[in-house]
Amino acid sequence: MLSPGRTLNVTFSLKNTGKVDGEEVVQLYVRYLNSAVSRPVKELKGFNRMTVKPSQNQVVTMPLKAEALAYWNVKKHAFEVEPGQIEIMIGSSSADIKLRKTITIK
Repeated sequence: MLSPGRTLNVTFSLKNTGKVDGEEVVQLYVRYLNSAVSRPVKELKGFNRMTVKPSQNQVVTMPLKAEALAYWNVKKHAFEVEPGQIEIMIGSSSADIKLRKTITIK
């Protein structure tokens, strides 16, 4: 659960299954499941370039601030964090999503 003014730390493990040092740009996307306003199918909210040694796991934590989910409310003339459910997605690109989790915004 994420509330306005708060930050959610999205943590996951990145594994190098190869025999040489590997690099990956991990990307964090969100999708609004029942938004009252028009939103993109996926919105990039963070990315991080990682180097992982052969056969090693790297724990990655990416912060997601509630304010990063705000939209411009034209009636109120202010940014607003919309309550509801969002899907958090982690991948190496928008077309290559590896992890998904649904959370609630209060």
